[in-house]
Amino acid sequence: MSQAPNLTRDQAQQRAAILAVAHYDVQLDLTDGAGAPGEKTFTISAAITFRAAAGSQSFIDFVGDSITSAELNGQPLDTSTWTTVEGLALPNLQESNELRIHAIGEYTNTGEGLHRFVDEVDGAVYLYSQFETADAKRMFPCFDQPDLKATFSFQVTAPTTWQVISNGATETVTEVPSGSGVANLHTFVLTAPMSTYITALIAGPYSVVRDTHDGIDLGLFCRESLAEFLDAERLFTETKQGFDFFHGAFGVRYPFGKYDQLFVPEFNAGAMENAGAVTFREEYVFRSKVTRYSYERRCETILHEMAHMWFGDLVTMRWWDDLWLNESFATWASVVAQNAATEYTSAWTTFANVEKSWAYVQDQLPSTHPIAADMVDLEAVEVNFDGITYAKGASVLKQLAAYVGYEEFLGGLRAYFDAHAFGNANLADLLGALEKSSGRDLSSWGRQWLQTTGLNVLEADFAVGPDNTITHFAVLQSGAQPGAGELRSHRLAIGIYDDDESGKLVRTHRIEIDIDGARTEVGTLVGIDRGKVVLVNDDDLTYCGIRLDPQSLEAVVARAGDFADSLPRTLVWSAAWEMTRNAEMPARDFVSLVLRGIESEDQIGVVQRLLSQLQVSVGSYSDPTWAAESGWPALASRLLELAHAAEPGSDSQLAYVSSLASAKLGPEQLDAITGWWDGSAPLAGLTVDTDLAWTLLGALVAHGRQAVAAIETARAADATASGERRAMTATALLPDLTSKQQIWDRLITDDSMANALQDAAIGGFTHPAQGEVLAHFTGLYLSAAEQVWTRRSSEVGQKVAVGLFPRWSIAPETVAAVTEWEAGDHPAALRRLVSEGRAGLERALRARAADTHHAATAH
Repeated sequence: MSQAPNLTRDQAQQRAAILAVAHYDVQLDLTDGAGAPGEKTFTISAAITFRAAAGSQSFIDFVGDSITSAELNGQPLDTSTWTTVEGLALPNLQESNELRIHAIGEYTNTGEGLHRFVDEVDGAVYLYSQFETADAKRMFPCFDQPDLKATFSFQVTAPTTWQVISNGATETVTEVPSGSGVANLHTFVLTAPMSTYITALIAGPYSVVRDTHDGIDLGLFCRESLAEFLDAERLFTETKQGFDFFHGAFGVRYPFGKYDQLFVPEFNAGAMENAGAVTFREEYVFRSKVTRYSYERRCETILHEMAHMWFGDLVTMRWWDDLWLNESFATWASVVAQNAATEYTSAWTTFANVEKSWAYVQDQLPSTHPIAADMVDLEAVEVNFDGITYAKGASVLKQLAAYVGYEEFLGGLRAYFDAHAFGNANLADLLGALEKSSGRDLSSWGRQWLQTTGLNVLEADFAVGPDNTITHFAVLQSGAQPGAGELRSHRLAIGIYDDDESGKLVRTHRIEIDIDGARTEVGTLVGIDRGKVVLVNDDDLTYCGIRLDPQSLEAVVARAGDFADSLPRTLVWSAAWEMTRNAEMPARDFVSLVLRGIESEDQIGVVQRLLSQLQVSVGSYSDPTWAAESGWPALASRLLELAHAAEPGSDSQLAYVSSLASAKLGPEQLDAITGWWDGSAPLAGLTVDTDLAWTLLGALVAHGRQAVAAIETARAADATASGERRAMTATALLPDLTSKQQIWDRLITDDSMANALQDAAIGGFTHPAQGEVLAHFTGLYLSAAEQVWTRRSSEVGQKVAVGLFPRWSIAPETVAAVTEWEAGDHPAALRRLVSEGRAGLERALRARAADTHHAATAH
């Protein structure tokens, strides 16, 4: 795969100061000259019109096989100077310029540029583009930076059996000669001005379902072999609900004509907001039973990408420093829309449980950064699609909406869209619009929240009288950590919870206030009964850690599952988990708390997150001796018990079974899984469909109960691309050193390995039952990660660096080895990822020490 340039912010600013791009006319031929799909390359003809400072010089980006010819303003260019890293030099520019380039592009199998996939079922070829952050240059020559917007006209020659989709609607499809055969020439309407990274091309024999809503043509696409599983009615319903909500909230109609949603194979991310042609990972076409939580998360993704049509596509950041203007806003807007317009009315509970947990983890790493980050070059950008940019940013926007008022917030957004439509903007533009709509000075707010790092911890400081009423109350705020210890302004709610007639914990009193500084007195709570639990940051309005007072903590530990409402229940679950991560609560106590209360949790997404946290608590945060002798056996036994006790066929049953299959198991649990898998002893209500069969087989393989023969039998029975990926994961789960080494060697040395198979192999490489065999790879990781980083693309390098980090080796020696490596001369983005892994090991060591100390003092 050709090496791409690492464009710097300075280079981008210099080029933007010289150029103003008007239009791209791009013609692509995806056939081999005989009407059939091309295998390795495709041909490109591009004409670009742009203005420039007379007499200046610049360059255009292209990463591909070759440039066969180029001319600028009718004069030939010397294409021998072109490189994929430096681009093609453009000397002696005029005020008005026309550049014509003929080139040969390369298909990829890494999910970057124009990705090519062959379906295992029918041999059909499918293509899709993925250009964020800056890979449009892999499909056509362009000025590949977000602030050089232009209009686009695409013409694509493709096999006659293919659908071809781009940003604009199809204008004409005509049959044309193609060598000895024929092909179809697809011409698309002129687009609105947009950035290169949101242009798109998707082509292949995709199955399509069409509908319309409010004057917008809608399309759903997936591979033909998945068409039977496409739940078009639900997808269209949620799409229509999203459009209705955003039209009302944003006051600007959807600006890009038709709206296609395409579920494509081997996609690296969840989805991509290409204007009018949104791509999603095809795993969102559920071929087997999944829980309601999976549908909720898919709906969030649908609405997230739709929100991007306004945040990012209509109004785009000038440079990636303001990436959060895209991602934070789309995350916030998707949850607002879910909560207000769809069946997922507990979306803020899921947000607190999922997004905020992600943000808290990211914000406590040594690599944490401000929401409005300093993105000096593209490599810095590519590792910043993280929990700060998405989840912390969205949390802070929820806080800002509470701070200025929801309607005032929407008013500012409408003014922002109106002022910058089809253009570029930055943080100052947004804050200026919100200041006008709300009347609040946001300069201090912006500095506090967007240009700092870390989170504040808030806690209540109060006393009660003999009658249990509050005699004085204050909110204490610690300085933000990690970072410079800033104190921030917070708009927050304080809730008091007590028993109702049925024994449930319900809110009996709530106030909403602004706090500022280290201590804020709250006189309005004096005289109020303190109840059983006092919850600072009730309703989760601000972004912070919370520390419960001793009586509230005691009640939460004993009765976390008794909260009647899902959001406060999730907030106390989250508080307990953060205390465990911070070595303030022994891991074994968190395990006891969850195992005792999880049956009463009615939010399946919370159940699944708690089950994941249980495994981390036992495997990483508890004393290893206790984990081996008591923790894992108790967890496995309880999960099996929960699976048997759950309502047959319920989401909870499926969640417990799936969690059991990923745990370290004993003979009793392995015997039960064997019976479910082969049908000899089924579990009432549990449908062992294709994907669950793979999950159960993986558990048996990991523990040595099944081996290669069973994997091959399952692969033959599921002869699909999904089956091939599941077989790769199962193979990576084989517990012997020889098998592990073969997977390791392929991940490190096979540069032809497709991204989806790489993901599958990494996903099965580590298992909690395989610590001894994994120890062999601890010392190999650092040099291997750097090898891959040097040879392959950023996308591949990141996956190896993160996915194969030796999290299984929670030991001071591993931390020391990584720390010594970090002191050397390495790429900054790779060093960041490795440092995050090291910080995780250090956190685990602290938690283990706390758990061990607690056990020793308890005796």
